[in-house]
Amino acid sequence: MSNVMVFDHPLIQHKLSVLRDEKTSVKEFRELVSEIAKLMCYEATRDLPLEEVKVKTPVAEATCRRIAGKKLAIVPILRAGLGMVDGMVDMIPNAKVGHIGLFRDPETLEPVKYYFKMPPDIAERDVIIVDPMLATGGSAVAAATFIKETGVKHIKLMSIIGAPEGVQAMQAAHPDVDIFVAALDDHLNEHGYIVPGLGDAGDRIFGTK
Repeated sequence: MSNVMVFDHPLIQHKLSVLRDEKTSVKEFRELVSEIAKLMCYEATRDLPLEEVKVKTPVAEATCRRIAGKKLAIVPILRAGLGMVDGMVDMIPNAKVGHIGLFRDPETLEPVKYYFKMPPDIAERDVIIVDPMLATGGSAVAAATFIKETGVKHIKLMSIIGAPEGVQAMQAAHPDVDIFVAALDDHLNEHGYIVPGLGDAGDRIFGTK
């Protein structure tokens, strides 16, 4: 799984343990999702190119490095992915945000796009797809497919928890997409939930259960 990065940072792992707890409140759950996304964003953007700039400090001129004009877009998969956006925008204020909504056709079981709104210059941007759970991989695979159809060349996927089945599906469909997860769990149960997982991320973020 060369294109999969599992985060082992103590801060992320600590917050993840609280996130999993069934007793964690909606307010705390929502805050933790945003905080974990912010910490993961730090590592997921490690390969951004830098350029040297001259900066005049109060003491002397310094040679510093800044991000070299890289255009980024964050694309949450609705609805749970929305919980990760604020934390990432805190880290990358100039990133634009697209949105993609998907549902599964009950007869064909294929993902259907019901909402798709991207920045006008999306084809010029590197995209980070965000969704707290990478379970079967169906939504992530479809989201990457639809985004590639706009002309985007570089895509990353960032999920808090992944299942082996979802990772394998994503690798098979989009081997060029790097996957970032805070934990790679054991398996999916018969209902498609990640085990041990944390339940339904959307319900826990928005308090709808």
